[in-house]
Amino acid sequence: MEASVQEIGVAVKRLQWLHHTEASKQLADLGVSLPQWDVLRRLHEVPDASLHDLAQLTFQTDQSMGSLATRMIARGLIERLEGPGRAIRHRLTPEGERIREEGAELFAAVLTASVGSLSPTERSTLLKLLTKALG
Repeated sequence: MEASVQEIGVAVKRLQWLHHTEASKQLADLGVSLPQWDVLRRLHEVPDASLHDLAQLTFQTDQSMGSLATRMIARGLIERLEGPGRAIRHRLTPEGERIREEGAELFAAVLTASVGSLSPTERSTLLKLLTKALG
């Protein structure tokens, strides 16, 4: 039987929900939410990112990213830096980097529990298909 596009869409959403739910539980032990950890992860990948850059990278609005960044600065996880002109950039603090590293291990365990059960060939095929579907 051929899978419908709705069945595939629901399966992708259920897998995403599983990852987010499990990761949120694990990250709570570190005192951060999944969106906060995602900001730490993205700042590690793109040091000196602006709020707008971070909003785009973490699928948030500029306004929600601004509120989130303010809370993260208050907790000592990230810091603001003066950039060229009027630009304000952001960078991980040592505490933010520590939580990012610990969170990466937790998140990897969450992903391994699901997609890790696929063979390397199946994972490669899944990635190729998802990338193709994304255009």
